[in-house]
Amino acid sequence: MDRVRGKLQGREPVRDAPARDAALPKQREPDAPGPAAPGPGAPEPDTSGPEAPGPGAPGPDAPHRRGPVPRWREIGARWHLSLPVRKLLRWSAELAGLVLIAAAAIALALAVSPMQRITVAGQVINVGATSPDLSFSGPGEMDLFGQNLATTQQFAGPVRPRLQLAHITINGELSNFVEGAGPKGTGAKGARAKGAATLGSQLASGWEGYFGWEIVITGAAALLMLGALAGWRRMTRRGTIKLLAAGLVVAQGINLGAIMIAAYTAPAALRQARSLNQLVGSENQIPPIAAKGPALHGVRAVVLGDSTAAGAGLPAVARASRTDRDCGRSADSYAADLATANSWDVLNIACNGATIRDGILGSQQHGGQQLVPQLSVAERASGAQVVIVSVGSDDLGWSAMLEYCATAPTCNDQATTAYFQQQLASFSKDYLELLSRLAALPGHPRVIVNQYYDPFGSQPGCLSQVGLTQVKLSTLGSRLAALNAVLAKGAAQFGFSSPQPEFAGHELCTAQPYVQGLDSAAPFHPTDMGQLAIALADQAALQTAPTLDAARALLYGVGVNAAAA
Repeated sequence: MDRVRGKLQGREPVRDAPARDAALPKQREPDAPGPAAPGPGAPEPDTSGPEAPGPGAPGPDAPHRRGPVPRWREIGARWHLSLPVRKLLRWSAELAGLVLIAAAAIALALAVSPMQRITVAGQVINVGATSPDLSFSGPGEMDLFGQNLATTQQFAGPVRPRLQLAHITINGELSNFVEGAGPKGTGAKGARAKGAATLGSQLASGWEGYFGWEIVITGAAALLMLGALAGWRRMTRRGTIKLLAAGLVVAQGINLGAIMIAAYTAPAALRQARSLNQLVGSENQIPPIAAKGPALHGVRAVVLGDSTAAGAGLPAVARASRTDRDCGRSADSYAADLATANSWDVLNIACNGATIRDGILGSQQHGGQQLVPQLSVAERASGAQVVIVSVGSDDLGWSAMLEYCATAPTCNDQATTAYFQQQLASFSKDYLELLSRLAALPGHPRVIVNQYYDPFGSQPGCLSQVGLTQVKLSTLGSRLAALNAVLAKGAAQFGFSSPQPEFAGHELCTAQPYVQGLDSAAPFHPTDMGQLAIALADQAALQTAPTLDAARALLYGVGVNAAAA
């Protein structure tokens, strides 16, 4: 009816009463007093109402959110991924993060875990681990006089044993420790059994102790990094505990599953080690030397070695024998200078071309005759107080290296560098055996191992005419320094002296050279003045010889600390 009346009266119909009431303005109740008019000077009332929300702000009816949407949910929503797939992505990302943290913790543990010190027959070896690589098996490492030599034993796993000769004691067990030869009166089987029970078992024990530290440090490092991550993400206590537990499980799982393969399998291989020579793999064992011939009484000093010690290119000794002439032994050698300065009877048995294997510890074919090992002659001079050795250049093929550098465009290429490193590593093994036999000489004389002089200097000068540029001389100088470093470190570990003669200002192309020229009979070898400089260096080393009490201490088993080198 209302609709009809509205149409008849020309008015819009009202649909219903509530809508009509809502459309009409509300009337003030008659009994409700209105607001009092403001008095004079009173502030205007605030009629602006509540502040409207800014743009982008949620309205009063917007749903409440607890925090930002996780990244994995945003990615899943963008790519329309289902909820299980989103969770799988989240778990994969979290697992990858835990694996990275575990890898960092293991690498840190391998770097900082202390090497374990073991003692065998008075000798000290540090046992640690190599840096991890991607191979599943390979040799270990032996740090010998600063050279990293591969062991003969093969080990499983990406991490393998690293051994370091740290302390040498001159005693009766030294030869057995180095060569695996038992003392006199014991059979070969007994010597091998004793070596396996001492050196091998101690190496295995040190290896196991090292990985005990590695496990602890891996866990501590993982917890530290995970705790830092939890703090950065402002995780709750419950979430932090879960993260720490999961990360520790992953870190130790990877550590025990991959790295510890070596810890489980290496001890069995290490227990088979019977000597240092076996560990570093001396290719052909040098047979023991038997002194043949009458005793050499009255000899105060013995000189062993190569052409530098013999005095190559200089006048021959008086009443020279055939062997003296073939070996180039000179009356101007530093052996003769020491004899004159000290009124000694000095026996010079050095020979041109001698090496440790072919000349000093083994026989040498030279001048159409076979020479007996130099050390066998030295053993006959049981009363000698000093033994001086110059060796190494012929072991490395120094003359051939000089010729190659003079003719080739460059001598610092990868092939020649690798060859030199191989030769130096092989020399280090032979040098170890030489030092051990020098330490076992009758009477335990004072031992001096001479380093080599620098014949070149910093400028090529006259050498440029034969193709030896400054770059090539720098390469040769660095290789000579590497040889001297091996000589010095090995000598120091055995308590021997290792002086280096000073040729500065008297190199080959200077006004007063201590080195024979290119047109001489023995180029690059010392002149008579150069030999005198070597004698002065040896004399200075003799004047700093240990006191009688110190010498007795060395003989009766007090070690020489290799760290002093």
